[in-house]
Amino acid sequence: MEILLRPVSYTHLDVYKRQGIAIGSLGKYKEEEPVDGITIKGCTLKGTDNGVRIKTWPSTPGTITVTNMRFEDITMDNVKNPIIIDQEYCPWNQCTKKYPSKIRISKVIIKNIKGTSATKEGLILACSSGVPCQGVEISNVDLKFNGAPAIAVCSNVKPKISGKVPPCTTPNNKKQ
Repeated sequence: MEILLRPVSYTHLDVYKRQGIAIGSLGKYKEEEPVDGITIKGCTLKGTDNGVRIKTWPSTPGTITVTNMRFEDITMDNVKNPIIIDQEYCPWNQCTKKYPSKIRISKVIIKNIKGTSATKEGLILACSSGVPCQGVEISNVDLKFNGAPAIAVCSNVKPKISGKVPPCTTPNNKKQ
């Protein structure tokens, strides 16, 4: 069982060649507690597998909420998944994706993220079809992949966009 300290703020972290900064994985166990009030600000990630990530399991008993998340003023340097909400997290086929995640994600602010992505998709918002993400706000995301703008792939979410942000496309490349 995971224990939560709330609210939590991390500022001016430098993360190199690791997993990155993750909230989760959540929802695998019924007894988990809600996650509320996490701020990640003024950080640099270099060569990591992920940048900032929220991850939840599908087809599991957990029904908690994840709310008031803030990712701000972050620099990515050759990061594989710079910004990702993954509500289909299922490493090494340890689960089934038969049912969507029951974790409710809301009030997520993603602001002033810049740098380079090691993959074409710089922003992935893969929210649950059962409980779509609510209150996601994205502003001023400037990520490049091989010199060109990275793309955003979004499902089951309608983010509020301001400033420079790549337009959301669906997983099959249609604009949302």
